[in-house]
Amino acid sequence: MLVTKPYDRLRALKYAQKWALERNPLFYDFADIGGDCTNFVSQCLYAGSCVMNYTPIYGWYFLSIDDRSASWTGVEYLYRFLIENKGEGPFAIQTDAEQAEVGDVIQLGNADGTYYHSLMITGVQGNTFLVAAHNNDVLNRRLSTYRYDRIRYLHIQGVRLVIADTTSCFEALYAGTSIESEDNGSTTETTSEQNRFFTDLTQSILDL
Repeated sequence: MLVTKPYDRLRALKYAQKWALERNPLFYDFADIGGDCTNFVSQCLYAGSCVMNYTPIYGWYFLSIDDRSASWTGVEYLYRFLIENKGEGPFAIQTDAEQAEVGDVIQLGNADGTYYHSLMITGVQGNTFLVAAHNNDVLNRRLSTYRYDRIRYLHIQGVRLVIADTTSCFEALYAGTSIESEDNGSTTETTSEQNRFFTDLTQSILDL
């Protein structure tokens, strides 16, 4: 039976502020293979929830470049997970700007209805949101400076989990030392050396 806990917006914000202009060595940098924006937003959501969903295909998790869900890094896949998820992890509703808060997600799209960019709300300045994002790395950029045809706001309503008193992942995640694994209480460590290896390997393939 699942229980629900609040989404910790302050921790999501704190994580975004630390890692918006850098890369957490625990996670692969997808900037050269499709974009890193949704990967970064997923990290922020995880910082505020400390719960992943390991359901094959339809879950939301990252353990390594070879062991992750499409929703962790894909704009549309993340949207579907947050809106349709009935299992573990954060869940959301699509709303308007008036209901969006710090720690919520914004996605930008084209006129044809395809969405291509995910952003994390970090504040409000005047009549516009401030956001953090990867790819063109930004922290506290004004949303009004972006050009887009469509926009949608995803308001995180809470987090579902099996055990209400699970140990918080935040400190280790924030420090870049470990990611909670599928096994309760254990961790999976990903080093910056491993990520550099995968980056070099990817670049070698692209250069062929």
